[in-house]
This record gives sequence, C-alpha cells and structure tokens, in this order.
Amino acid sequence: MGCLDRASELCHWPHDSTGLKKRAPLETVEIKVKMDCEGCETKVRNSVTGMKGVIQVEVDRKLQKLTVTGYVDPDEVLHRVRYRTGKKAEFWPYVPAEVVPHPYSPGVYDKRAPPGYVRNPLQLEDPQASSIASASSFEVKTTTAFSDDNPNACVIM
Repeated sequence: MGCLDRASELCHWPHDSTGLKKRAPLETVEIKVKMDCEGCETKVRNSVTGMKGVIQVEVDRKLQKLTVTGYVDPDEVLHRVRYRTGKKAEFWPYVPAEVVPHPYSPGVYDKRAPPGYVRNPLQLEDPQASSIASASSFEVKTTTAFSDDNPNACVIM
C-alpha cells in the first residue's frame, strides 16, 4: 500500500484557490473601429462574439463604435479586434460634451468626434491641454462680471 499512497499524493489536486484563475469583473469595453459597410460591421461583430466571457456585443456603424459587455479584459478585446479584423482600433476616446466644463477648448474639441461628443481630457497625451479644459478662477470671475443676476456688475449700453 505504500506505493499506492505515494501515487495518490502525486495525483492529488490542490484544494486551495492559488492554482485557480480569478474571474475578471463585469466590464463594458468601448472601442473605436472604422467601419464602412455591413461586411465590416459583421466582421467586427464576429471577431469578439466567440470570446470567452462575452455577454453582449453592440456595433454602431454610424458612430464607428463597438461596445462589448462581459467578463473580459479590455486589452484582450482590443488585441482580438485588431488581429481578427486587420483594422486599426483604439479605445473609445470620447465623452459626452455635457461632462466636460469647457468642451470647445483647443485640447478637447475634435472635429472628427461624433455629434455631442468631445475628447476625454483625462486620456489626452498633453497634460497642458487637459488643464486648459478645466475652468480657472479668472474665467469664472469674468463670466460673472457681466451677469444680470449681479446688481454690482458692469453694464454695457
């Protein structure tokens, strides 16, 4: 029996969780991919549909946007879209214009953005441009100086 006990110890599966992979948290990944036709849309959709952990895939050809919801790693989704489709893909760089205090500042405004969207100031490469997008105290003072609500404000006639 000593030989059989020895063999069972070698084949024993550990019961602790150190050997098991943890499940990724539920995430929504938004990716910008250029799509021209229905064929491109289908190709992009099929590239991520078969991934393990994907729950829902939405493609908006008008906005050039792919939205994947599921228990997935965002970098893996981006790599898979690039590899399977052969298209240039990047994480969705835009946010709604209502979220940004100054949506028309030079670093944030983008002509190529979909209507109602501007570049995300947190994802900008230039730190100076992201600071321009926030309001300074001087700007706040000048906008309230000509306010109708302020009785001591300047009046231009």
